Amino acid sequence: MKKTHFSHHKKTINLSPPQVLALGFLSFIVIGTCLLKLPFAHFGHLTWIDAFFTATSAVTITGLSVIPIGQTLTGFGQVILLSLIQIGGLGFTTFAVLAALSLSPNLGLKEQLMVQNSLGQTSLSKATIIAKNVFIYTIFFEILGTIILTVLWSKQYSIATALHFAIFYSISAFNNAGFALSPHGLIDFHQNLAICLTISGLYITGGLGFLILMDLKEKRSWKRLSSNSKLVLLTMLILNLSGFILIWLLEAHNPKTLGLMSLQDQALNAWIHATVPRSSGFNTLDISQMTHASTLITIFLMFIGGGSLSTAGGIKIGTFIVLVFSVISFLRRNDEIRIFNHAIPYQTAFKALAVTLITCMLIFFGLFGILLLEPKQPIIDLIFEVVSAACTVGLSHGVTNQLNTYSLILLTILMYAGRLGPLTLAYLIATPKKSRVKHPVTDIQVG
Repeated sequence: MKKTHFSHHKKTINLSPPQVLALGFLSFIVIGTCLLKLPFAHFGHLTWIDAFFTATSAVTITGLSVIPIGQTLTGFGQVILLSLIQIGGLGFTTFAVLAALSLSPNLGLKEQLMVQNSLGQTSLSKATIIAKNVFIYTIFFEILGTIILTVLWSKQYSIATALHFAIFYSISAFNNAGFALSPHGLIDFHQNLAICLTISGLYITGGLGFLILMDLKEKRSWKRLSSNSKLVLLTMLILNLSGFILIWLLEAHNPKTLGLMSLQDQALNAWIHATVPRSSGFNTLDISQMTHASTLITIFLMFIGGGSLSTAGGIKIGTFIVLVFSVISFLRRNDEIRIFNHAIPYQTAFKALAVTLITCMLIFFGLFGILLLEPKQPIIDLIFEVVSAACTVGLSHGVTNQLNTYSLILLTILMYAGRLGPLTLAYLIATPKKSRVKHPVTDIQVG
């Protein structure tokens, strides 16, 4: 008897890794929006645009909010919010990698490309190790933060309330989300040294980058650290200390911010506001009452952001370092870009330039759009909100909840694009083309 074989042709959708990442984050935003709209997820009435904006802000770990979280979301709603923050912070790809590895250690070529693209690694073995460590480090620091904050808050609240606060702020801080249960941010705790420094330690650690955390654990010696780790740690220290000194000096006589505080409280709050622009979004002062000079410094720090492969946003510290040394090398007429007696490939410099330019364009077009939509709002407030959204920081001049629906949609697009990252956004739009044809060189005047 002759057997008949039937072949079934299934249609497959071929998506590039950037497209998978983009659709993945978008799907979590949509799911989060629907969950937050459930009647038992919020008190009173929550509009679709408010739910959508909140879900986007959580998944992109930005922290901008149009609603008072603690007063609007129920316990269930806050769990949904924290879940979205955790997904956005760890990256849905990390979850996918861990799940795939638990089922099968052999990933297909497309899955390998997605893992390598999302984690910024060319080696699959290294990418999977990083994915596991991202999960382990995140859980470790969040549990550590929860324990410390529970002990601290138990002195003024019941154990249940202290634990509730501790879990929420630990997850929000380490993931650099910046969501707070109080509509005033951390202003209620601006005199509590232990709480402020614990939360500061969490968002600084989360903003360092998991590669650096892995390097610190493995090498345990400054001399043995990689050049990347040394540069990022030194640069972050310089930026934090410079911001700390400048903000303290600029705000020390401002009665609306630091002016009426004791010397210790001034130092504490100046430190917080020098480090939060890394991307954490917490505030212990009224940002809108800061001087224009302090606001400009804050915008600059927000633009730089934190370390690569971290929960922070911005162009990233590594990008900033490469740009600075590229300029130094050009001014010195060096034939290569040198950092710590090492040469940086020109391809890396091109990448840093692309990241910076795309981010600047994103901010420019976002600002242009919101200026058209909000002609009555002060331009400094709109600039601040746009940079905060595009660099996924979450600090606000207090005008977010005053914006119209179209402006909020524009900010959600900026947050989404900022979380995807400039290069992922470029790869998503552009079609890569390679040519073996070498073209003649031409001279274009620059400068």
